[in-house]
Amino acid sequence: MNTIDIALICKALGDQTRLQIVQMLSSKEICACKLLDKFEITQPTLSHHMKTLCECGLVSVRKEGKWCHYSLNCETLSAFRQFIGELFCGKEGVECC
Repeated sequence: MNTIDIALICKALGDQTRLQIVQMLSSKEICACKLLDKFEITQPTLSHHMKTLCECGLVSVRKEGKWCHYSLNCETLSAFRQFIGELFCGKEGVECC
């Protein structure tokens, strides 16, 4: 995963609503209709949030009829977690500012 991909994910997660959506998706796939009910936002606003999450690769979409079902993309999430896990502050033998 390159730094551009990481930056896009960080930007997507920088919004409180999108962060809450990701938390909800961590347990199961969710239909857009359920997300609309939970957040009491308009459909265009939800579409904007979901587009951002899908474009950075964190979320996948499955269409069924007129509804979209969203789930976390575990491959992208794992790569992002690995990147974050490799960050250190004050490594042994190196002074931290």
